[in-house]
Amino acid sequence: MKIISNRRLREFAERFPEADAALQSWRKAVEKNEFAHWGALKAAFPSADKVGDKLVFNVGGNKFRIAAGISFPAQILWIKAVMTHAEYDKGAWKK
Repeated sequence: MKIISNRRLREFAERFPEADAALQSWRKAVEKNEFAHWGALKAAFPSADKVGDKLVFNVGGNKFRIAAGISFPAQILWIKAVMTHAEYDKGAWKK
């Protein structure tokens, strides 16, 4: 699967260096796979959830969250937001 906006991962890791290894591990896991549908993605990432039109991934032992859009037919995942758990709880990423 192709990831759009890896820049968001890098920028977040600049702010929170302790997140870098977990973010890169997540990125590699997404990029090396092809997910035909939500069930296949959920099997690979059991903590992922659908929230509105976005998917939310728990990363780094649930310390960080990635909100993304996805096109299963095109095999593209768009990173919309990378945030701490506290930022996620505030909900600004939903807009």
